[in-house]
Amino acid sequence: MGRWEPNARGRLEQAALELYRERGFEQTTVTEIAKRARLTERTFFRYFADKREVLFGGATSLQELMTSAVVAAPESATPIDAVGVGLDALGAVFDGRHEHSSQRQSVIAANAELQERELIKLASMAAALAEALRQRGVADPAASLAAEAGIAVFKVAFGRWVYGTGEPDMLHVMRDSFAEFKAVTAGA
Repeated sequence: MGRWEPNARGRLEQAALELYRERGFEQTTVTEIAKRARLTERTFFRYFADKREVLFGGATSLQELMTSAVVAAPESATPIDAVGVGLDALGAVFDGRHEHSSQRQSVIAANAELQERELIKLASMAAALAEALRQRGVADPAASLAAEAGIAVFKVAFGRWVYGTGEPDMLHVMRDSFAEFKAVTAGA
């Protein structure tokens, strides 16, 4: 193994992403990931429950960031504008992470099991977002509708950012997508 090196989690994430892209998700083992990162399998399992979680481990943090921002939005904010505050918080997280996000998304897009896991993650985010809106006093169905709309805006913005806007700033793409959403619904 050699001498101790810092950032075991980051090294495992990088090794996994490289191997998933080289060999495919299904063909990559935890042993190979640990070996590439110059760590043990035991170390891998200290950080991740399984090899899928390397790609989804940050979902809880993103969800907490978004819902905290929604709860903290100004009292005068409409439900959808409170969601916009949450989207801004989420968009800022991706600053400087375009290459990593693109690589991660290409791995997910190539595997049906990972696509399903991504949809589950987004559904969980929508439920948490609706609960954050309820904490602000927004009743259903408005809380659920605003939350689902927010997740739809996130999905569209993320896809645009990863696959082709050329814009390095996810926050900018997120705001543009949110403005487009509001323009579309204003005419409804």
